[in-house]
Amino acid sequence: MINLRKAEDRGHFDFGWLNTYHSFSFGEYYDPNHMGFRDLRVLNEDRVQPGKGFPTHPHRDMEILTYVLEGALQHRDSMGNGSVIRPGEVQRMSAGTGVTHSEYNASNEEPVHFLQIWVLPRESGLPPGYEQKDFAAERKKGHWLLIASPDGHQGSVTVHQDVHVYASWIPPNEELFFQVKPDRHIWLQVARGEVLLQDQILKAGDGAALSQVPSVDLRGKRDAEVLLFDLA
Repeated sequence: MINLRKAEDRGHFDFGWLNTYHSFSFGEYYDPNHMGFRDLRVLNEDRVQPGKGFPTHPHRDMEILTYVLEGALQHRDSMGNGSVIRPGEVQRMSAGTGVTHSEYNASNEEPVHFLQIWVLPRESGLPPGYEQKDFAAERKKGHWLLIASPDGHQGSVTVHQDVHVYASWIPPNEELFFQVKPDRHIWLQVARGEVLLQDQILKAGDGAALSQVPSVDLRGKRDAEVLLFDLA
């Protein structure tokens, strides 16, 4: 079973400094039919104008992944971390018992474009944590590169939930498969470009929920950057 979540059907707000699309209910956007998928709770596509950003605010009991597509994002938090996240890098922040942080466009000239991803943790009250790793584009080309997992294997960041997150660059006309284990569920998100999922074209911003399927079969239509969430 495949359920598409088209880019134009997402929640959308343009605040001037922030242009944001929500695949699932978030903030001022509420749709009882789109409250998340399995343990994937938030998937926002954000574009922040130069010099602007999110001032210090709190989180708790959430696994937060940041995936930068273009530009650079400045991060600071109450754990003492300060960093700039650039394309190819993935940041994981476990909010746990509570953390505050801010996120700003690191440039005063160029916008920053990124995905903000929230995953429900396996339990509440975990210690806060932080991790940031680089996953170069050439490592993703034509295959699934593991970028987040429960145990951090293959150099991935560690997420406190039974979820594996993969990223790939799929060139035009190249085929890419993902074997789905029994009782697993897949969320597919196209970050850039276009792919063919079976007989359906998915473009940038489109998502798809797949359940009770033996595999995910993709073919590149235009150079595409795709994230795949393998969920319990």
